[in-house]
Amino acid sequence: MSTPLPPDIVRFLNAQTCANICCIAADNTPYCFTCFFYFDEEQSCIYFKSQMQTHHAALLEQNGRVAGTILEDTLNTLQLKGVQFQGFAKRNSIFDIAPAMKYHARYPMAVAVPGEMWTLYFESIKFTDNSQGFGHKTHWSARSPSKDEQDA
Repeated sequence: MSTPLPPDIVRFLNAQTCANICCIAADNTPYCFTCFFYFDEEQSCIYFKSQMQTHHAALLEQNGRVAGTILEDTLNTLQLKGVQFQGFAKRNSIFDIAPAMKYHARYPMAVAVPGEMWTLYFESIKFTDNSQGFGHKTHWSARSPSKDEQDA
């Protein structure tokens, strides 16, 4: 069982809509894509939708290891907040309807767009919140207790 996400990370992720995700090709070449997401606090994951003919879907099917970033939808450069993460993405089965229901409730227009639902499970997160002081970081790992650290 993973450790719960700290409240500041939960608040941040609930308020955002887009993630930048990097996956890896068989030759170790990185490839990035951007997607809308739904954050599921209970599962410490995000859900996103993608068509299977995309390059990133093919890469995720081969190797689900991912890293990425989530920035505020509206940036304030003096009080920048953002998440860097590592995790694992997998395509959901057609019988796993909860992610699709949650995602489409947040993005109803996505019902009209064909695609498969994916789940990205967070393994670690570093949350930078400069509104708490320049360089303020909160670290979280699925395998260990969360802690606040001050590092640049």
